[in-house]
Amino acid sequence: MNVTPLEWFITIGVTVAVLLFDVIFIARRPHEPTMRECGIYLSFYIGLAIAFGLWVWNFHGGQFGLEFYAGWLTEYSLSVDNLFIFIIIMASFKVPKIYQQEALLIGIVLALIFRGIFIALGAVAIQQFSWIFYIFGAFLVYTAIRLARDTQHDDDAENTVVRLARKYVPTTDRWDGLKLYLKEGGKRLMTPMFLVIVALGTTDLLFALDSIPAIYGLTREPYIVFTANLFALMGLRQLYFLLGDLLNRLVYLSQGLAFILFFIGVKLVLHALHENELPFINGGAGLHVPQIPTLLSLAVIILTLFLTMVASLIKTRVVDKRRKSSAAPR
Repeated sequence: MNVTPLEWFITIGVTVAVLLFDVIFIARRPHEPTMRECGIYLSFYIGLAIAFGLWVWNFHGGQFGLEFYAGWLTEYSLSVDNLFIFIIIMASFKVPKIYQQEALLIGIVLALIFRGIFIALGAVAIQQFSWIFYIFGAFLVYTAIRLARDTQHDDDAENTVVRLARKYVPTTDRWDGLKLYLKEGGKRLMTPMFLVIVALGTTDLLFALDSIPAIYGLTREPYIVFTANLFALMGLRQLYFLLGDLLNRLVYLSQGLAFILFFIGVKLVLHALHENELPFINGGAGLHVPQIPTLLSLAVIILTLFLTMVASLIKTRVVDKRRKSSAAPR
């Protein structure tokens, strides 16, 4: 894929412009967004991603267009899973509604920074070491198994880094917008927003470790990896408020994502075997193993997400009916 410097410049420029718009808009008018506002922005961002995929398809070929859509859907689904943790963090720290947009925006910016770093590191590793696909594949399979066993999301927003911050950094319970510290009695005290940002940042770091190997299992083009992550993070703030209740109804999301990650992990291992250069495997020669085409990957991802959503909604509807029937007077 031949991406010109102008394309990179425009892509990064648009990214900065969107983030600046969000920062300025929220800083001038911090508020809890309405459902209509969230719906408009989310529709715009999704439409923008679909249009970008069509542009890639027309100007760089159908194969790269498919890779973008597969990568975008995978990263978007992982970002939705990330929202569960964001909800837990907000609830755990009792973040006031008026400040949640600001905290979410910082979390999204941190996610973009961490993913950008891992994208660059992943691209260098792939160019230098073909055997890195073995590690990526094994890591995704391990992550999938761990995720499938986890029927509920971890409610422990007090991760190790946050606990250390609470222990060794003076803190206060007072909120003051995005301010990370306040001065009380001549002492500098960290605000709850500081702890929230620490929690969001460490969560983003962990999710980046999962998401980057996953998308490199679908494409080896750094430009597609970057843009798929970029569009997956756009609109995440609005999705948080729009689907807050629905997210709790997606009870099988972890299992669906586990299957997707397992599938991509197997695909990576097969690719690593096909391109094998390790001397202790088949004498350093590649093996004749089946390769999974991008179109099949895209179909599996879409079907898995669809079935996950349908099964989750059916499950929650059945549970709701049972609760209502048991609570009804006899």
